[in-house]
Amino acid sequence: MPDLTKGPIGRTLILFALPVLGTNILQSLNGSANAIWVSHVLGESALTATSNANQIMFLMLGAVFGLSMASNIMIGHALGARNEAQARRVVGTSTAFFIVVSLSVGVAGVLLTPHVLDAMGTPAEARADAIAYLRVIFSAMPFMYFFSYVMMAQRGTGDSRTPFLFSLLAVGLDVVLNPLLITGYGPFPKLGIAGSATATLLSQTVTLAAMIVHLYRKDSILVLRPGEFHLLKPDFTIIRGLVFRGMPMGFQMIVTSLAAVTMMGLVNGYGVHTSAAYGAAAQLWTYVQMPAMALGAAVSSMSAQNVGAGHMDRVEKVARSGALYALLFTTLPVVAIYLADPWVLRAFLPGDSPSLPIAIHINSIVLWGFIPFGIAFIFSGVVRATGAVWPPLLAMIVALWGVRIPLANLLQPHLGADAIWISFPIGSGMTMLLSGAYYLWGGWRKGRILPTTPAVTDEPDTGFGQPMIEEAEALAEAAEEAGEDAELSRSSPSAPNRPGS
Repeated sequence: MPDLTKGPIGRTLILFALPVLGTNILQSLNGSANAIWVSHVLGESALTATSNANQIMFLMLGAVFGLSMASNIMIGHALGARNEAQARRVVGTSTAFFIVVSLSVGVAGVLLTPHVLDAMGTPAEARADAIAYLRVIFSAMPFMYFFSYVMMAQRGTGDSRTPFLFSLLAVGLDVVLNPLLITGYGPFPKLGIAGSATATLLSQTVTLAAMIVHLYRKDSILVLRPGEFHLLKPDFTIIRGLVFRGMPMGFQMIVTSLAAVTMMGLVNGYGVHTSAAYGAAAQLWTYVQMPAMALGAAVSSMSAQNVGAGHMDRVEKVARSGALYALLFTTLPVVAIYLADPWVLRAFLPGDSPSLPIAIHINSIVLWGFIPFGIAFIFSGVVRATGAVWPPLLAMIVALWGVRIPLANLLQPHLGADAIWISFPIGSGMTMLLSGAYYLWGGWRKGRILPTTPAVTDEPDTGFGQPMIEEAEALAEAAEEAGEDAELSRSSPSAPNRPGS
């Protein structure tokens, strides 16, 4: 198992991040290939349908992202402390918990699809396609959830290469099956837009099965052997720890996805051409974000193991290296895409499409905001690795719901759709300022998820979840006291006006 507590930080960070980046590129290429087939074979209304449906899919994936991250961090802490038995207990409980949650979300999603799309204001021309697409995606959701969980758990053990290889398999299957199921080529059924979603369902299911077989053959810590299946029995102290730590991280993804859904609703108000332009531009944004997201996964896994080992000096160095790399590797694709417009957008929109000039205009405003977003992503990944999960969530809420969305609504009467595009870089800048401020001056360095104890054997450990619970309760009490203090200061006539009050 790779040890992320030793060796040169910059080199280790890049070597760990490269397979993660490769995984992100593959997934984005897969999404782009799907969008190309949908737009060129089925038209702009179908592309609008997938854009609306994908926002819902990301929202639902966000619901379990936090749980995956919490499990990832717990495994990293346990392995950093050389406590394999504790790591296995996390794996057993997390696996059982994920099975229940993923099945519940999938069933609920299939039933609620039309109502959610109506709430988003999905254009009437795209509604039927969006329902057909999204219902299949929700059927695939349990497999997608578990696939994501297993990949993140492997990164918690320090292995980012294996998830990349299986992502290559998943994307390869999806890319091959997509046109076959959309068009009904040869013996395949002609499913139209539902074929794109069915390709995702089949590729995720097959790859997940292959990955589990591989982990058993490698005797991975992430799979349970005969005699260990009792670990699937939920340990409620671990579950409470997963929820206390995972809930804020999941909320962060949900807050982000809800903001994206809200922005999509604003965009939909300008018609199908603007919605299609937004969907095409958003395809390129995924590539811009990939380096920062890969580096964020790397710094989170590295920091978790080093926190578990008690090497806080290395955690600080990981953060500095990660921020510098994020600045560099986010700026490069931003500049490249800006210079390559409109040619790259023609992959998603026909050259004579009225949506093309709109998409070029959107990119000219929005792209630059991903640079501060990338830096903020690194700071959040580092502080979360110590268990400080609430401050990144609060920073995101303020940036999105306190700045971006209100600003877009406030300026729309004066600027029209430009108000939406301008709000993106301003909101990202606020995220960086808040995340950077907490990294510099916050109390995250004192946080821990696991107690600093020596490695143990397979004997029962009843104290694993308790430190997490006690720390979460302490955080809640501190937040409540801070809220009371802030209320007193606001109600005092002699209290000076402070920024943000």
